[in-house]
Amino acid sequence: MTTVTDESLQTLRDALGPLKDREQVAARLLEASAKHSFDPDTELDWDAGIEDGKWFWPPELVSLYDTPLWRKMSEEQRMDLARHEAASLASLGIWFEIILMQLLVRHIYDKSVTSKHVRYALTEIADECRHSMMFARMIEWGGAPSYPVPRRYHNLARVLKTISTTPGSFAATLLGEEILDWMQRLTFPDERVQSLVRGVTRIHVVEEARHVRYAREELRRQMVTAPPWERRLTRLNCGEAARVFSVCFVNPQVYENVGLDRHEAVAQVKASGHRAEVMQTGAKRLTDFFDDIGVLNGVGRRLWKSSGLLA
Repeated sequence: MTTVTDESLQTLRDALGPLKDREQVAARLLEASAKHSFDPDTELDWDAGIEDGKWFWPPELVSLYDTPLWRKMSEEQRMDLARHEAASLASLGIWFEIILMQLLVRHIYDKSVTSKHVRYALTEIADECRHSMMFARMIEWGGAPSYPVPRRYHNLARVLKTISTTPGSFAATLLGEEILDWMQRLTFPDERVQSLVRGVTRIHVVEEARHVRYAREELRRQMVTAPPWERRLTRLNCGEAARVFSVCFVNPQVYENVGLDRHEAVAQVKASGHRAEVMQTGAKRLTDFFDDIGVLNGVGRRLWKSSGLLA
């Protein structure tokens, strides 16, 4: 990998090729935002009732799918678990988006307020505000409780976001966005799923595509221009974030809330080959990208493997 510090003298490159001009990328993303942004409060029918016989999440993406415990559950209990897991994932999404908004504000703090790069970051923050309110409203609509992450991980995130490097912030952003995005791309066209849930995931997928592009372009730039110590810390922080993310992905309280033994359910999820395949498939596009740009080197790669997101 070639590290350069003077962008005006040399075109930045990484293993994927030349990097695009930051302002040009932001200009295209701002144009897309102007054309394809949504107000969930008016776009979705929040007065609609829950549809009988429809899932809140595709059954193949429910954590216990195809386990011995799943095969013992009634169809009603399976669908109830999907409802609670949808609420758990929405709660996780809100937690990540609040962290992301803080990291984006910190990223632009010292940058020119008239640049398109900063203007797009502020546009993304506005998107994330709407997404967080949308997810919270979906949880309430579905009648399941919210599922905050365990207190120790909530507090650990305070540390991780405080010491996060700039590339580490964008790596964590992609971790929080791309796996859920993969699942939501399977959800919004699935007619077995509640119409309102499909509408929520459709909005999120359309708008998150821009966020992923912004984060990928900036992470590539940062991994080329950052000093070696910062790249090493980024790999470590990103690996630890992957471990925390995988642990918090589904709150174990969902199992108790549908009448299952929490410890048995957690053990069967950990032993499930199907679940491991779902999580690794959902993360593959991201881990391939991280591998290409040097984020998965060294101890960071070992942490990613321990998270179960990397085979």
